Amino acid sequence: MKHTAVNPYLPLYEYVPDGEPRLFDGRVYLYGSHDTAGGDFFCLEDYVAWSAPEDDLGDWRYEGVIYRKDQDPSNPDGKLELFAPDVVQGPDGHYYLYYCLRMRREFGVAVSDSPAGPFVFYSHIQKPDGSVLEDAMPYDPSVLVDEDGKIYLYYGFASEMLGKKYGFVKSPGAMMVQLDSDMRTAVTEPVLCIPGEDEAPGTSFAGHAYVEAPSMRRFGDLYYFVYSSQRWHELCYAVSSRPDGGFIYGGVIVDNADLGLNGRTLPVCMPGNNHGGLIQAGGKCYMFYHRHTNCTSFSRQGCAEQVQLLPGGRIPQVEVTSCGLNGGPLPAEGNWPAAIACQLYGADQASMLDFRNVARNTVPFITETGTSSPSPQQFICNIQGGTVAGYKYFVFSAALAVVTLWLRGTMAGALRLCLDAPDAPPAAQSPLELAAADWQPVTLTLPSLPTGAHSLYFCFDGAGRCDFLRFTFH
Repeated sequence: MKHTAVNPYLPLYEYVPDGEPRLFDGRVYLYGSHDTAGGDFFCLEDYVAWSAPEDDLGDWRYEGVIYRKDQDPSNPDGKLELFAPDVVQGPDGHYYLYYCLRMRREFGVAVSDSPAGPFVFYSHIQKPDGSVLEDAMPYDPSVLVDEDGKIYLYYGFASEMLGKKYGFVKSPGAMMVQLDSDMRTAVTEPVLCIPGEDEAPGTSFAGHAYVEAPSMRRFGDLYYFVYSSQRWHELCYAVSSRPDGGFIYGGVIVDNADLGLNGRTLPVCMPGNNHGGLIQAGGKCYMFYHRHTNCTSFSRQGCAEQVQLLPGGRIPQVEVTSCGLNGGPLPAEGNWPAAIACQLYGADQASMLDFRNVARNTVPFITETGTSSPSPQQFICNIQGGTVAGYKYFVFSAALAVVTLWLRGTMAGALRLCLDAPDAPPAAQSPLELAAADWQPVTLTLPSLPTGAHSLYFCFDGAGRCDFLRFTFH
């Protein structure tokens, strides 16, 4: 039986960004970093894995902790965080986890007999003479085991940001070395695959130069290199007929605030750094990425969208949605958490472009009570006049009559339900007179609605503030 899938695709208490999806034995395994709700830095937790059948990407199973920070001999006290990983199956049938610790000048490799782990430390990436590979910025490893058995490691951070703080020399762009069959020895010198901002002028990458987050896949005869660009919030791709160079800029696959989509210049939600990978599963292709919550860069959740691979290697930019891996719109029936909003912004939509410096009391954002466990409630907080919470997509039936929102706070004004566009004539509206510390139902009675698939927008007008927990279709 197929399970309904939403964005974010993991339980709302889970924060696994930098998602690298891998298909092993009919299951999609999701590897990534591990944030916390309201954390004060990236990747504070140990690595965990989740998996789902490739034909039912709404049925995710927790595989547990697969690798701990203190398992690396360079980090026995566990004080350094594990940044974005990748996992591949080696020619020997074992599974290899590649990672980097915060600001260490080395890559780690761990190994397991199972894609679900647990993994044990194996080695650091080394040169043929046994010395550790210490390129300018060992960062964000991605590995390709090609059909001819050759193995490639991609990495790099092409920004001055970390260099100023930690003394690193930035990478000129995305770097690549070839690995031996032992999965740990670099048998070639590093070469530049995708240029960073300084090297991009005069190339197809100008304006969308590489910064971080490489992810390599081969589909058919083409190699697709996904990366986070100088714009941070967008995941771009490049295409080549070979894995070690010759890449041409293709475009943006997804932007976590829909910037650039159909010429959009204002964000539909909080933009922020982005990282993810492509996968073909169940006869379809998906792009994994992450969103930002808690009005911070450090609480990221995984999302995914279906994409099209067109002739010539082209991938059109896709919009962020609430239905993600579902394969179609969500049914307009029963209860839905407010936190699956794919659009969320206030009256000053432009302020979110600099959300790291925005005051938390000026914008709506997704947050939760408690800590990262199954117990907290995740909800939208700080809703004020001009707030829009949007959901794409729901399919409506003729029987639908009522939508109930569960709200708390103090707010006087009006609540509008709009279909297809937030500035469309309201399909339903109601006065909003709220003065409650506990969750209270607010009901919208629906007239005859157009059936079929529609985007759904809850638009708040008036004075005061409120929180939004869930909504129910009757």
